[in-house]
This record gives sequence, C-alpha cells and structure tokens, in this order.
Amino acid sequence: MTDITAPSPSLAGGTRLGVALMLLGMVMFTLNDVLGKWLVATYSAQQVMLIRSLAALLVLLPFFWRHGWQRIIRVERPRLQVLRALLAAVEATAFYFAVAYMPLADTMTYWLAAPIYIAALSPMMLGEHVGWRRWTAILIGFAGVVIALEPSAASFALPALIALGGSVAYSFAIIFSRSLRATPDTTLVFWQMAAAVIVSLIGIAVHPENWTPVPPLDLGLLGLLGVVAMSAHMLVNRSLKLADAATVVPLQYTLLIWAVLFGWMFFGDVPRPAMMVGAGCIVASGLFIFFREQKLARAARR
Repeated sequence: MTDITAPSPSLAGGTRLGVALMLLGMVMFTLNDVLGKWLVATYSAQQVMLIRSLAALLVLLPFFWRHGWQRIIRVERPRLQVLRALLAAVEATAFYFAVAYMPLADTMTYWLAAPIYIAALSPMMLGEHVGWRRWTAILIGFAGVVIALEPSAASFALPALIALGGSVAYSFAIIFSRSLRATPDTTLVFWQMAAAVIVSLIGIAVHPENWTPVPPLDLGLLGLLGVVAMSAHMLVNRSLKLADAATVVPLQYTLLIWAVLFGWMFFGDVPRPAMMVGAGCIVASGLFIFFREQKLARAARR
C-alpha cells in the first residue's frame, strides 16, 4: 500500500529546493554585508545607501514595468506606507554605519533579535495575544541582547547604540509590513528603495562631506551591493513559496555562522565570548517564539 502520509516526490523536491535557496540566500545576505562593511571603510553610509538603492531600483525596473505603475503609485494606507519605508531606510543606513565600526557578527546579532522585539510589540500594535511561554522567551532574548552588549561605558558607544536602534527600527518596519499584507511585494520594495534614495540625498545635502568621488571600480562594487541584496531577497521569497515556513525560516539563523566565518576571514574579527553567549540566547528564544507561533496557528486552523 502507498503511505498517504509520505510527501509526494514533487513536494519533497520543492522542499529540498526551498531549503537550498534559503541557505544560498543567507550566504548572499552575508556577502552583501561583507561588501558593505568593506565599502563603508571608504565611503559614508549615506553614499553607500544611495548608490546601492539606485542600483536595486534599476534591477527591479522590469518587475515594476510588468506589474504596472498604477499598483505602485496607488497604495493602501499611504501614511503607513511612508512610515514603513522611512523606517526601512533608517534601519539600512544604521546597519551600514554600525558595521563600519563593529565586527560583522556583533552587528548581525542585534538584527537577529528582531523577532523578539516583534513578539514583544505585537500585543500593543497588532492586538495579538502573547502567552507566558513566549513572554519567557522574550525575556530570555532581551537578556541575550544585554549580554551581547556587555553593559559598560565602552559598550554604550555610538555604533552600538545605533545598531540597537537600527534593529528596533527594522522590527517596526516588519510589524507595519504585516499590516500591509494586501500590498504587493514589488510595491513595498519600490517605496522602500525610493525612501532610501531620498533619506540618503538629504543626509548628503546636509553634510556634503559625506560624498566622495567614486572611481569606476568602486562604483561597480557599490552597484553590485544592490544587486546582491535584491538577489538575496528574491532567493528568500522563492524559498518561502516552495517550502513550509517551519522548515526554512529557522535556517535564517545560519546568518550568524557565516557572519562569524566571513568576519574572521576578511576582517580578522574574533567573536567575543559574551557576544556568543548572548547570540545563543537570542537564537534560542527566536526559534522558540517562531515554533510556538506556528503551533498556535495550526491549532487555530483546526
């Protein structure tokens, strides 16, 4: 007899491909961060963001053309769209500023705490119920952030505070994205990139010294930064369409492994013990929150 609980070959193949695409997407994201860290050693975060975002818009232009400009211009809840796009632009600029002064793995640790912030904010902003198990995981995650930060006069330097603020801005942007589920992905990406261009131009206008002449080779690398980032997003989005979220979403934490490896290979960064302990708490709590939400969602569907 045929086992009706066994996945079909096509479904199993799609899951394997989804896993492979998610893992590849995480490698691409880390390479994007490595390239960004290398470039912000020479150019300001605003200049990197400006050229990166313009390159991304050029890459996405065929998608915008295919879906029609009306869907991009006429959006639901315009004020929330603007707020989300500005938060995403601030978050990305904060990341490039922070990674210029901090080890890659340290910076990534703050951003990996985003699911913890989202779970803590969801009762107030989304009206979602959070039980005692998830609150416990949230507190453990916050403890991990504190451990990674290593509270002291030195640890509260500007780059660390900007990294912390950037990760919180990222969390708010994701929460607002949940409230804009009816908006197509291409529309969300367009306004996110457009806001990054505007914020970067304002920053350069206020501080003209943030603009440095760019030789052709570096201009190509700055453009490549946007292409790599968009490719990573596409890989992740495709992965989520091919495989169940419970299978592929936890693989996003492989970002930390690549960040430690590439940070050591390219920049000679050696992870601090406190950072590794804090990252472990953050990853464990983030995974618990994710699987708990998956379990509650399945129970609600039943």
